[in-house]
Amino acid sequence: MKNNSVLILFFCLLSGAAFSQKINTLKADEFEKKMTLAKEKIILDVRTAEEFKEGHLPGAQQLDVHQKDFKEKAAKLDKSKPLFVYCLGGVRSKSASSILSNLGFSTIYNLEGGIQSWEAGKKPVVK
Repeated sequence: MKNNSVLILFFCLLSGAAFSQKINTLKADEFEKKMTLAKEKIILDVRTAEEFKEGHLPGAQQLDVHQKDFKEKAAKLDKSKPLFVYCLGGVRSKSASSILSNLGFSTIYNLEGGIQSWEAGKKPVVK
């Protein structure tokens, strides 16, 4: 019985490690570098439409993580492309990244510190 418990614990830890590897939280410089290297990608701003209008990353599409239909709309995105997810400060994008991972997206990059860190690094923003 003890051996079974150890095996179950091992597989739980292993599967948890595999899950966490799907979401890569990156600082602005590394996030930008990965975006530049990815030929095909989806850049997803998970803030409100109003926030998006105030400024967003070039090429980004907006999908508010707090809207009721977030999962439904997100599920329609191309799962074969890497996702680059951000919000204002990093909290909503972290939550959205978990949802997206559960929806089957395999490559997710979360911008640490959100668009605030992006702008602090003097990176391009569309206004």
